[in-house]
Amino acid sequence: MYGRVSNSRQDFLHKLSRKIVNENQVVVVENLHVKGMVRNHNLAKAISDAGWGMFTNFLAYKVEKKGGKLVEIDRWFPSSKLCSNCYYQINELPLDVREWTCPHCGTHHDRDGNAATNIRAEGIRMLQTDGTAVSANGGEVRPKLGRKSVLIAKRASVPARRHSPMMLEAYTIVAST
Repeated sequence: MYGRVSNSRQDFLHKLSRKIVNENQVVVVENLHVKGMVRNHNLAKAISDAGWGMFTNFLAYKVEKKGGKLVEIDRWFPSSKLCSNCYYQINELPLDVREWTCPHCGTHHDRDGNAATNIRAEGIRMLQTDGTAVSANGGEVRPKLGRKSVLIAKRASVPARRHSPMMLEAYTIVAST
């Protein structure tokens, strides 16, 4: 039973990492301290089930093989606490708070969406610091649920498009000293 679950998880992570690497030249991830996070008994099962460490390993070797770049953001970067609109940083944000409003600009944030935006912007900033040219357009990561439409697959003249690309430009924090 556990072997089937493990194989299923590994298969999913291989497919997802392959899809991400095929669609992007650069992949930005947050370097999480998974071993430390698993010590929280309330979250341990969910974190372990996600297979985050395995997923980042899959991404790393696939990106390297393709000739792309994997950028790891430091785990201490305040991705959740930093307003992606005005860059105001709040002092505390407990894990049970999933949404918050910036006291400086009033922007309402979903914790995970805001963190993703900040991680992406920090990755772009790091690449620019290294002198790497950056195009910040990407596609959706999560596939739409359900099966691929038989009608769409049969149309030879119209290619099947299950994911619509999102046009995003991340704002970059430029610090001058």
